[in-house]
Amino acid sequence: MSNIVNKLYQNNTIIYKVILFLVATIAIVYLFPKGSHFKYDFSNGQLWKYDNLYAPFDFAIQKTEEEIKIEIKEIEANSKSYFVQDFKIENTVKANFKRRFSLIKESDSLSITQINNLSKVGESIINTVYKNGFLEVVSQDRVLNKNEIIAIRKGNEVEDIVFKKLFTSKEVLELIRNNLNKVGVSYGRKTLLELLTKIIKPNVSYDSSFTEKVIDNEIKNISYTKGKVASGKLIILKGDIVEGKKLAVLNSLKSESESQVWTESNYNWIILGYTILVSLALLMLLLFLKKYRVEIFDNNNKVTFIFFNVFSMIFIQTLVIKYNSDYLYVVPLSILPIVLKAFFDARLGLFTHVLTVLLLGYIVPDSFEFIYLHIIAGIVTILTVSELYKRANLFISVAQITLIYMLTYFAFSIIKEGNASQINWTYFMLFAANGLLSFLSIILIYMYEKVFGLVSDVTLLELSNTNTKLLRELNEKAPGTFQHSMQVANLAEAAANEIGANSMLVRTGALYHDIGKMINPQYFIENQSTGVNPHNDLSPRDSSKIITDHVIKGVELAKKNKLPDRIIDFIRTHHGTSSTYYFYMKEKELNPDSDVDIKKFQYQGPIPFSKETAILMMCDASEAASKSLTKPTALSISNLIDKIMEKQMTDNQFLNSDITFREIEIIKKVIKKKLMNIYHLRVEYPE
Repeated sequence: MSNIVNKLYQNNTIIYKVILFLVATIAIVYLFPKGSHFKYDFSNGQLWKYDNLYAPFDFAIQKTEEEIKIEIKEIEANSKSYFVQDFKIENTVKANFKRRFSLIKESDSLSITQINNLSKVGESIINTVYKNGFLEVVSQDRVLNKNEIIAIRKGNEVEDIVFKKLFTSKEVLELIRNNLNKVGVSYGRKTLLELLTKIIKPNVSYDSSFTEKVIDNEIKNISYTKGKVASGKLIILKGDIVEGKKLAVLNSLKSESESQVWTESNYNWIILGYTILVSLALLMLLLFLKKYRVEIFDNNNKVTFIFFNVFSMIFIQTLVIKYNSDYLYVVPLSILPIVLKAFFDARLGLFTHVLTVLLLGYIVPDSFEFIYLHIIAGIVTILTVSELYKRANLFISVAQITLIYMLTYFAFSIIKEGNASQINWTYFMLFAANGLLSFLSIILIYMYEKVFGLVSDVTLLELSNTNTKLLRELNEKAPGTFQHSMQVANLAEAAANEIGANSMLVRTGALYHDIGKMINPQYFIENQSTGVNPHNDLSPRDSSKIITDHVIKGVELAKKNKLPDRIIDFIRTHHGTSSTYYFYMKEKELNPDSDVDIKKFQYQGPIPFSKETAILMMCDASEAASKSLTKPTALSISNLIDKIMEKQMTDNQFLNSDITFREIEIIKKVIKKKLMNIYHLRVEYPE
């Protein structure tokens, strides 16, 4: 049992990666839409690049969304408006008229003939109004004109009439006045007018719920097909243009094929296919890290960070696709290479971005267009986004990325449609929104630094400020070491720029590489301003230990002050496994008869494992050794640098740093040139 536990403990990093790989694969497969993929890729206006296609089975030709929308609009425009007639209102009005008119008859001094005439006129008006109906005033947008046929529900019966036959309030008032003009008594006319206008109420109202119900029923009965294709019938010939009826038939075949493939019996097979595709992509990412980015592969925190970003991009994109695929291009996938380049390097950023886009290309519409757009945008991102600590750089880069999106989409559109008139200009707004959202990368970088403990160029800029607490303390306690670090930083930055390494990282690392000398500054010659060398009172072995311990002390100081691991790497590796050769030779002189173990005079390492740490080792050794030249000349400086580099290469100090001989030669030239400028001779001024 203990052996199993020990093996698990020894291989815990591998076990963690396996678990991370499985969890990421399952999560991404779960996000994928539950549907199959049609085996042919086509779009409107393109040539059919496959062999002649025959119908594999009987299927119906589906109507397009545009055709269905047109049908729905026609149904809504041509459907009848339904009104309801209330007979109770008519009876109530007639009863009210008789009751109120009897009161008028008793109070007015009119003759019986006049009263009867008024009564007949009033009853005639009421009968005329309610014969066709008095329409209630409503906001009715469906009624376009007076000649429209409408339906009136009278109990269980429905009667079609012309809309203009219904009385409106204005028409009822005109009817009352016209009929009352026939009455001779003016007083009676006025009294009857007031009475009728008060008691006559609308008895016809618009029945919106019934009208909508009828429209909904008609819409439900719409046929979503417009024909049938028999099995074996030719659909399209190789080389034909996909358009019109052929496009409709192909879309119908695609829809039917996907619905037939995605069945319960095939579910597990399709999930297996998804799993294999996702697993291969994630496996390629892990293999890339293991082969070309060993330091990242060995760091589970960094591997988790990369997988988290890949999953996040896929998660956001699939959410948008499920919600509304029209907003497909609003997701700023360029954030992924921006973030990865900020923390790691361009090559890893582009590789991860391409794999992510390939995975997404399987679930998005127009996959080739999607993949091409985002890969081109990713390449532009990698080429343009640099030095994020300079505020203008990101603005310029995002503007270029957005422009590339727009140009590429424009090219695809004119290829598909044959002209620019059918371009969907909404997409240009989506690309602009995509560009704006890309600025979120600054916020994400800051958050990732805090959560994952990573370092970006923005943080490096802050750390390289010589007014930081640690560098200010170095300047106060060990001013000579501080000046040495500044010189090394300048040399290293220039060398990094020449070979395309991270100049900000190597400069910051150079500023902190010797902070361990603050513990015993007087034991380092650059800080010995009094001319007294304390090493004279120590044995060579003790002196060597004090010198080599500045690396360990530096790492301890850096961790205490919470410097990032990427900066601590420069402190650990800037001497590699080299030796304090001066004290080694002195020990041999003092003990000529015994064998002196050089390992006791060596630094603990490790050796540099990146171009940046290798550059620092070269610049540090070169700058320190150049101070030993009594009369520095171009030749002496050149010979010295050659000897130092040759010694470091012989000792295999650059074995793990992924740096080429050509790059080493370029770095040598930069160092020689810079040192010659530092030690140039001035003309002798007269006294």
